[in-house]
Amino acid sequence: MARIGFIGASGLMGHGMARNLLAKGHSLTLAVHRNRDRVADLLAAGATEAASAKDVAAASDLVFICVTGSPQVEASVAGPAGLLAGAHAGLMIVDCSTSEPDSTARLREQCAAQGVPFIDAPLSRTPVEAEAGRLNVMVGADKSVFECLQPIIACFAENIFHVGGPGAGHTIKLLNNFIAQAVCTATAEAFAVGERAGLDLKALVDLISVGPVNSGLFQAMAKTLQGQMDGLKFELDNARKDVRYYTHLAEGLAIPTVMGEAVHQSLALASALGHGKKFVPSLVEAQEQLTGARIVPR
Repeated sequence: MARIGFIGASGLMGHGMARNLLAKGHSLTLAVHRNRDRVADLLAAGATEAASAKDVAAASDLVFICVTGSPQVEASVAGPAGLLAGAHAGLMIVDCSTSEPDSTARLREQCAAQGVPFIDAPLSRTPVEAEAGRLNVMVGADKSVFECLQPIIACFAENIFHVGGPGAGHTIKLLNNFIAQAVCTATAEAFAVGERAGLDLKALVDLISVGPVNSGLFQAMAKTLQGQMDGLKFELDNARKDVRYYTHLAEGLAIPTVMGEAVHQSLALASALGHGKKFVPSLVEAQEQLTGARIVPR
């Protein structure tokens, strides 16, 4: 059993991860800044509350971070009351957020200067799988570090991938999320074009459902035809942020991202139209506003 700290346990993904770590017998220390109702059950189950990330580090041998993105990770790690302020010999930090690889590299160097390994281990799947302990986790780390972490990550993950050395986890996650959002944005646009062309969109769904284009993401978007807007519980603004990180990655490599920019702008447009705090399937609602199509039954 390990002394584990957690930053972001009140989040949709973090809560399930933290709950499963507790259920497997690990001690857990949490930094709680808001959404206290989301961690009440964790505290009741034996988790300890700390006043700051610094205090979490002081009480832990391993700290998981699961927050929105790089600015929040940087504040949690390197801020005045961050994890490094409470670092001690033997501490290890694992970032499960979707973060920018350049930011991860800088934090890894800062942590290394204090003798603290900083590992990127972002997630895929949804809060449902987080609560069930069935997430997919992609770890960027040296082999020895990965082997040390694997049994602990297995507390909340069904599939754990060692995708390469330090930094590879966040890179592969951005590729994954770009492909995912390309599917979602293309589906929303196709629905709008099909409806305006007079097509019964159910026929399109029936066709794709039995062919090679089918996927879980397409089916999540297809649920909007029955008015279900939470088939994919991933905030649209977070998707927009992830694809922006992807285009930044490509730009840093001097690689053009024609598709990446198109997907990013589709998400940015939907956000500007007021759907940013909704789930990704609301891309369909944005297409309705843009095109005059009637897709979601009301």
